[in-house]
Amino acid sequence: MTGSAASPSFRLAYVPGVTPGKWARIWNERLPGTPLELVAVPDAEAPSVLRDGGADAAFVRLPVDRTVFSAIPLYTETTVVVVPKDHVMTAVDEVSCADLAEETVLHPLDDVLDWERPPGEPAFERPATTADAVELVAAGIGVLVVPQSVARLHHRRDLTYRPVVDAPQSEVALSWPEDATTDQVEDLIGIVRGRTPNSTRGRAKSASESGAERKRAEKGTASSRKSAGQSSRGGAGGSAGARGGTGRTGGGRSGSAGAPKGTRRGKPRRRS
Repeated sequence: MTGSAASPSFRLAYVPGVTPGKWARIWNERLPGTPLELVAVPDAEAPSVLRDGGADAAFVRLPVDRTVFSAIPLYTETTVVVVPKDHVMTAVDEVSCADLAEETVLHPLDDVLDWERPPGEPAFERPATTADAVELVAAGIGVLVVPQSVARLHHRRDLTYRPVVDAPQSEVALSWPEDATTDQVEDLIGIVRGRTPNSTRGRAKSASESGAERKRAEKGTASSRKSAGQSSRGGAGGSAGARGGTGRTGGGRSGSAGAPKGTRRGKPRRRS
């Protein structure tokens, strides 16, 4: 592990549609001394932001260059088609790519789905961004296939969406430069994987925290040894007492030893 020294803040980038709020809240609870700075970046720019040091880690969509970046897959997104609310597709709960065959399917330049060939009829020109494509859907120019999180990000009252059951899906992952796996990155990994604060890998401890824990452990060990010594001496005395008691009551005399005082033993004398 490299770069274990704490920095003034930790920069966490995220791509459109990803909502890092839950993880950010846990970070702030566990590491209040290290401010978390959230940085929104387009999908295409996430690798360069990480490579150039603009962020310490990022929530990205796979794939990433595994010779440069480490990545932990988190979840797979549902793919949906965005349509006007009065579109015929709103009559069903889900659609297939075949259902899009006669539709003009907008394919923006920042599309994140790995299509072998997009379904439907291509538009005359590819929109520059997904946001532009959403505007064209609202204008009745065509439909748009995107991850559900992106459809929610660009929500409009006049638009809705339906799942596309056989379309490619995108996968969100936590990624960071492989040669910059810092203690803070390990902290974030523990958070996104659901580790508890007491987990050995749930949070990186500072040198002072680790030293204090060692002192407490050494003190506890010394106390345990002292208690064990006292118990050992007490046990030896108890054993001796037990042996003494056994000697007094053993040898078949246990009955007489327990007899009340003044009790006459043996046969009574015969009176003449």
